[in-house]
Amino acid sequence: MDNPRGYNASYVWMVCLVSAMGGLLFGYDWVVIGGARIFYEPYFQIVSQDFLRGFTAASALLGCIVGAAVSGVWADRSGRKPPLLVSGILFTVSAVWTALADDLVSFNLARVIGGIGIGIASNLSPLYIAEISPAARRGQFVAVNQLTIVIGVLAAQIINMLIGDGVEPGLSPDALRETWYGQWGWRWMFAAAAVPAVAFWVLMLLIPESPRWLASAGRWDEAGAVLRKVGGDDYARHEVDAIRTTLDREKSHGDVKFSTLFSPQVAPLLTLGVLLAVFQQWCGINAIFYYAPEIFKAAGQDISDTFRSIVYTGSVNLAATLVALPLVDRLGRRPLMLFGAGSLAIVYATLAWLFSQGSEGPHMVGLVLAAIACYAVSLAPVTWVLIAEVFPTRVRGAAISVAVLALWIACALLAWLFPPMNTWLGTASMFGLFSAVCAAGFVYLAARLPETRGKTLEEIEIDLAPKNA
Repeated sequence: MDNPRGYNASYVWMVCLVSAMGGLLFGYDWVVIGGARIFYEPYFQIVSQDFLRGFTAASALLGCIVGAAVSGVWADRSGRKPPLLVSGILFTVSAVWTALADDLVSFNLARVIGGIGIGIASNLSPLYIAEISPAARRGQFVAVNQLTIVIGVLAAQIINMLIGDGVEPGLSPDALRETWYGQWGWRWMFAAAAVPAVAFWVLMLLIPESPRWLASAGRWDEAGAVLRKVGGDDYARHEVDAIRTTLDREKSHGDVKFSTLFSPQVAPLLTLGVLLAVFQQWCGINAIFYYAPEIFKAAGQDISDTFRSIVYTGSVNLAATLVALPLVDRLGRRPLMLFGAGSLAIVYATLAWLFSQGSEGPHMVGLVLAAIACYAVSLAPVTWVLIAEVFPTRVRGAAISVAVLALWIACALLAWLFPPMNTWLGTASMFGLFSAVCAAGFVYLAARLPETRGKTLEEIEIDLAPKNA
């Protein structure tokens, strides 16, 4: 059905889009560093220092780890909305501070602050959306968070291109440092994020708290009021009854502690969530977004061509994500995840062989774009949907926090280690490594991944509970 139980589609879309603006800021902050690196590395004189280059690219991800670590317990205690409001403030502070930074320490501290905001938003935006969305369209609504991430990515790439596209090709790092681009251009790349950050904070004030959190806190009248706005009286009664039954059943397991995450009832699901999160990062796409200049340079492009090719990657990413939105609920989570892992393994293997042969030209860019399309229609949105779905209500915030924490640790390690590993192994071997990771991921997903399409969160919880629990 297009409108299950007559839910208020315009209201749900509005609430989900506002919450998903955290994803837009996440996407922008995550990718803007890739284009700005060409200019801030000469400014801070770290062009030849692989360790510092990797650390500076990954410093925001250290903040992501902190944000992901604290946001789950915070969200379970105080609600989903307060941490998201704080993340809007952190995004704003980071954008302004990074733009004003005049030394590497200050720059990295500002990036860490923004990273904390990313860690919070990446954890709680999909969680909030999953908890307020009707079951029949939950996959699509949670995937909207990935859509806004992709829009943020493309916005960062376009702004990077508009600011940096006029740089004279062939300049040495010292000469580039003395240009307007090397002194001021990169600062505007970061400062631009302040505008949507302020808008996100203001709009977050206008949306309600998660009804499932309100119910878990004993605020049943407020939970019912939100659910009535979502789908009317009958829908609210049905959902409240289901939530009440689930919470009553969970109370029989005793008080929730951190150790609950490692209980026989939760530990298998936590393992699944962590491995999904790590696989999404180590499948290799993020290395393309972070280090696109090096990859396209290896394919024979200059700076201007590289900026344009990076925008192509963002455009393909956006188009494929739009294709993915209806497929998540129509085809299901499992088929899309298997497609993503298998297709990426094949594309990466092809790129590895071509790079090993010294191949250059448009076909190399085309294969990179094909990899991004495969990722954007599968692993990118579906991983966030699954992480938001598979955990029991009583530990959902904390469990998602652990999974997202694992995601950002994996992402930080990849961003930090890619420059020295690429120098040591070479681009061909790196793509060969990514192909092997995706092949292993395909085998694991085929053996372990359940299908959750079309089920309420309460139904998923019952289905995935150990049979002897």
